[in-house]
Amino acid sequence: MQFNTTLLFIIFFLTNSCYSGKLTPLADLPSGLKEISAIEKTSKSDILWVIEDAGNNNHLYGLDAKVKITKDIEIENVQNIDWEDLTSDTDGNIYIGDFGNNSKKRKNFAIYKVSHPENAESSAKAEVISFKLPKDMKSEDFESFFLYNDAFYMFSKDHKKCELIKVPNQVGDHVAEYISEVKLKGKKTKVTSADISQDGKTVVLLNHDKLWKLSDFASDDFFSGTIEAMAFEHESQKEGINILDSNEVLITDEKTKHEGGKLYLFGLD
Repeated sequence: MQFNTTLLFIIFFLTNSCYSGKLTPLADLPSGLKEISAIEKTSKSDILWVIEDAGNNNHLYGLDAKVKITKDIEIENVQNIDWEDLTSDTDGNIYIGDFGNNSKKRKNFAIYKVSHPENAESSAKAEVISFKLPKDMKSEDFESFFLYNDAFYMFSKDHKKCELIKVPNQVGDHVAEYISEVKLKGKKTKVTSADISQDGKTVVLLNHDKLWKLSDFASDDFFSGTIEAMAFEHESQKEGINILDSNEVLITDEKTKHEGGKLYLFGLD
């Protein structure tokens, strides 16, 4: 999703330097949110939405232009089994991906729709989109997805191959559709977040030390085109990515003892 030009100005002001094209720290994330697993901006406000993963509250947090918590919304009718990623639609609704599966034993997965979160006060209820994997697909861990042409696309987190599945954006129970798979290049190949550009021509997949830029793909088989690995020259537990435009992305990482807990800017060119 694209940023409002005012917010982009504030982001560049925070850097207080010319953008070099490398992974550029913009600001520290709120100290109380140590395990941020996703970041998303809707088309209806300048709020940056974040969540935390398994073991944390079932809250959706909104950050302002200074990266301070301005919204703290409890999603009161669902649990945080393992919230891993965020996406949004053109109407400004947020979707929470509850599909983390570290044990690879999970059979039921969910996506929670939160309507117009910028208008919520301290709590909200979510609509539930639930799904299972195809019968011939073994249980996998997922940490990344996005919404495209009214369907959700999820990427498995595995060091051997990355599998792509599809679920319709409809409240109710579904069986995911298997699309394709690829063996990503590199020593570390687990995908922790994903996003697609507003024009639908660029997909980014996040890893702790790099991202993969996907382009020139056919239809919704995002692995069918060009896959370019782009190194950060910086390694941390990066968990969230959001495309600002066709050239830049926002990235978050989790806070550890000695590093992380920051918002970054990265150029795709």
